[in-house]
Amino acid sequence: MNSTIIVAILSLAGTLVGSFGGIMASSKLMAYRIEQLEKKVDLHNNFAERIPLIEKDIKIMNHRIDDLEKENVK
Repeated sequence: MNSTIIVAILSLAGTLVGSFGGIMASSKLMAYRIEQLEKKVDLHNNFAERIPLIEKDIKIMNHRIDDLEKENVK
C-alpha cells in the first residue's frame, strides 16, 4: 500500500476520533449546564410559591398591629 494512502487513512481516523470526542464533551457540558439551570428554576419556583403565604402572614400581622394601636389609644 502506498504510504500516502496510509497517512490519509490515519488522518481520517484521527479526525473522526477528535470530532466524536469534541461532540461528546460538548454534549456532556450542555447536559450539565441544563441540569444546573433546572435546579435554579426549581429554587425560584419554590420561592414564588411561598410569596403568597408570606404576604398573607404580613397582612395578618398588620391587622394585629392596628388592633394593638387602637387599644393603646383608648
